Amino acid sequence: MSRRADLLADRIEQGAATLAAFARELSDEQWRTAVPKDGRTVGVTVHHVASIYPIEMDVVQAVAKGGAVTDVTWDAVAQINAAHARENAACTKDDALALLQKNSKAAADAVRGFTDEELDRAAPFSLSYGAPMTTQFIIEDHPLRHPWHHLFRMKKALAL
Repeated sequence: MSRRADLLADRIEQGAATLAAFARELSDEQWRTAVPKDGRTVGVTVHHVASIYPIEMDVVQAVAKGGAVTDVTWDAVAQINAAHARENAACTKDDALALLQKNSKAAADAVRGFTDEELDRAAPFSLSYGAPMTTQFIIEDHPLRHPWHHLFRMKKALAL
């Protein structure tokens, strides 16, 4: 096992656990609070983070195998996010937390399987304007950073 991969996986789990601990303590009113500039509720946002891990890991695995990622655009991300918000507007805290646990664990387990060579592999990545990005960068910028990004915005929305 790669020590770097194991550390990255630990950080993915830490982000998910931090988000889960925050979400568990929310009141029903806080769960339904809209996040400014985003429009999604806090609850939908927690569910979003949980649901996006598999998509993020598909991208990570493509780059780890040397494949260019050219079809993931910010417009596509916005469409996925909007559809998710509509379809999951009534998500419950229990469902979101269960999905967060399941999908973050799967992501961390997949990351633990990468070799250093795979982590160092770079391929064109459309979310970075076609720049050749390493697998490690994409892990750090997506499944690892994602819960922290939204946690910051949710805390700000709730003035916590």
